[in-house]
Formats: sequence, structure tokens, C-alpha cells
Amino acid sequence: MISRRTYEAAQRLTREYLGRAGIAITEAEAAAIEVADFGLDDLDRTGLQLLVYVNNDRYCAKELVLFPGQTCPEHRHPPRGEGNPGKQETFRCRWGRVYLYVEGEPAAAPACRPPAGDEAYYTAWHEIVLNPGEQYTIPPNTRHWFQAAAEGAVVSEFSSPSDDASDIFTDPRIDRTPRVAE
Repeated sequence: MISRRTYEAAQRLTREYLGRAGIAITEAEAAAIEVADFGLDDLDRTGLQLLVYVNNDRYCAKELVLFPGQTCPEHRHPPRGEGNPGKQETFRCRWGRVYLYVEGEPAAAPACRPPAGDEAYYTAWHEIVLNPGEQYTIPPNTRHWFQAAAEGAVVSEFSSPSDDASDIFTDPRIDRTPRVAE
């Protein structure tokens, strides 16, 4: 469980990163920044900071902020009932650089490595490098993970509706429910 102090420090740093990307947010949005440590309590290695603008039954828009070298663990967005193939998302890099790994032909020499000790939970190795202004669309039910370069990254996500509870992570230790110690 992440400490309140760590959570609030990550929120402040996230706001700084959004500013570096030229993304202005309101005070209410700053307070709504979610800090996800995925239940692993190691935000420096595995984590993601999110600001959701809108998430309804038609679409979702959010900012994803990764600190230097931070990794969002491998997962997929499975079908959710008849007629819903699962979440499709487009990542557009706004600042920094992000390495995205999806199913497909593995990179001969990938630029990133999973957090030490967690390698068994990372199976997608087709590498897509996103620099500012570049984007990539991830089809539904596709295993993927991503990691920021040394400077960190800000990524805008545009997708079909997001339902974090239905995401399937390769690592069974992952807990997507945000938990903050008081």
C-alpha cells in the first residue's frame, strides 16, 4: 500500500510533468490525479499516474504520466460481453519518450527491460517507440506494457470506455485497486 506522503508527492510531480508537456489542468483535476502502484509498492519501478478527463459508455480520454524508467505492467483489455470486443486505445506521446511493447514480432534488441525479478510476467516484445507527436493504436485484447525513457513521458490516451476492473494482468500479484495508507 502506498503511503499518503508518497501518493501526494507523485501527484505534485505528475502536475509538473503535465506542465512540461504544455498541458494545463485545473485544481480539481490536480486533486483527481490517480497514482497507481499496482499493489507492488514500488512506484519507482512499476507504476503509472493518470488523469481521467472523461470516461463514459461511449469513449474515454486521459493523460498517462510515467516517471523516468517507470513501467506499466503487461496487461490486456478483454472482451466485455456480447458485442464489446474490449477496450481499444490510442496512445499519443506528448512529451518525453515511451517504449510500448505489444504482441507481435519480438524486437531483436529491445530498448527496455522489465523490472528486475518480474521478467516472467512480460511476454509481449514487439517494440514501438513513441516520441512527441507520434501515436499508436492498440487493438482490443492485445497484451501490452510500456516504459518511460530516462526523462519520463506524458502520453494522451483516447479509447473506447475504460473499465480497469476488467483488465487482465499477466502478473497475478497486480492489484489495480488504488490503496493509500492514511
